Amino acid sequence: MKNFLFLAVTFLLLSACSSKKSLVSKSFDKQLSSAFYKNQFTGVLVIDVESKDTIYTSNSHKYFIPASNTKIFTLLAALKTLPAQIPALKYIEANDTLYFEGTGDPSFLHPYIKDSTALKFLQNQSNLVFVSNNFQDKKYGPGWAWDDYQWYYSAEKSVLPLNGNVVITYKNPELIVSPPYFKDSVLELTHKNNRNETSNRFYYPPTKKDTLETPFITSDQTTRFVLENLLSKKVGTASTMPSGEKQTLYGSNADSLYVRMMHESDNFIAEQLLLVASGVLSDTLNGKLTRDYILENELKNLKQEPRWVDGSGLSRYNLFTPQNMVSVLDQLYSLVPQERLFSIFPAGGLSGTLKNRFAGDEKPYVFAKSGSLSNNYCLSGYLVANSGKVLIFSFMNNHFKQSTSEERNRLEQMLQTLRDTY
Repeated sequence: MKNFLFLAVTFLLLSACSSKKSLVSKSFDKQLSSAFYKNQFTGVLVIDVESKDTIYTSNSHKYFIPASNTKIFTLLAALKTLPAQIPALKYIEANDTLYFEGTGDPSFLHPYIKDSTALKFLQNQSNLVFVSNNFQDKKYGPGWAWDDYQWYYSAEKSVLPLNGNVVITYKNPELIVSPPYFKDSVLELTHKNNRNETSNRFYYPPTKKDTLETPFITSDQTTRFVLENLLSKKVGTASTMPSGEKQTLYGSNADSLYVRMMHESDNFIAEQLLLVASGVLSDTLNGKLTRDYILENELKNLKQEPRWVDGSGLSRYNLFTPQNMVSVLDQLYSLVPQERLFSIFPAGGLSGTLKNRFAGDEKPYVFAKSGSLSNNYCLSGYLVANSGKVLIFSFMNNHFKQSTSEERNRLEQMLQTLRDTY
């Protein structure tokens, strides 16, 4: 009798689950076969995080341009390699002189992170020498748009970022410039660009009311000059560090960077995190080193080998499948406690890039990373159904000509179906 009851209950549960999946499939099939999706390329994968059952799949093995969904891979790389406190500087003391090199840490006086650990440390030293030969990367990622040089989301990568590698200008009521080193490089006049393409000459329209964040051109010399201005002391340079064991100065809380990267889709922080991770794995700052390490060790069992070329997703050379995305999200769910993980991801209707969309009735039900480029929109993350079950999903939409807002609206309908049905 007990065996009969057990089998009966099991049968009912399986039947209910099958019925729910059938309802989801019918709804999704109807939506994705509509005329709206006819001339675009869409891939979907949804799984149950506990049972690993596939709830829905369509083109989930095919490659898509992920845009900022790439940051999900960058988050995994950072969590797998970096300590709880970000390495801010490496240094050696020799002959009354402090020789120091950057770690790629993006938080050094970052306008939103506002970490001053490295600055205070350097202020307390008498003789400083800056060494930068550990940076073995390029300032831009492969396939980045060349004409984005003047926009905040395309700041250059560097060994020792300062102020997020952007010049911030605003009126209060006089013109305020940060870092102050660039004060004389900002002209108050109307110009078609925010900055010259090949020089650190900036423009701020006299009638402008809001804040401008414009990337500056980085170089070892510029870094030294900005530092000297901030420290009010001379900073020397050297081609190599002296012999000896390097010490590490630790700075900002890592989660503060992860939240900023994921909530605001901060491209600069994403790129720099790969550099910081490479500095932990080796003595060289190079994003490819980190990407290769993660793919060869942590993600060697992916069903499709992705093409992963940057940390932010600015490049259209990146190619990932929905199965790739769900696999990494599944790893993250196993690696990080749910409360912490969901706080790192934007919450629908509540925070970050999802603040004004995908809202729940009383509380968030979607915790996900969006990714947008012209004609592309992706959303991958976690969904808490009304039943309490946690689902992992990846919706990847490429090559559409309709408005991105309409893509989001239709995706929201499908996510609501998942929430209410499963």
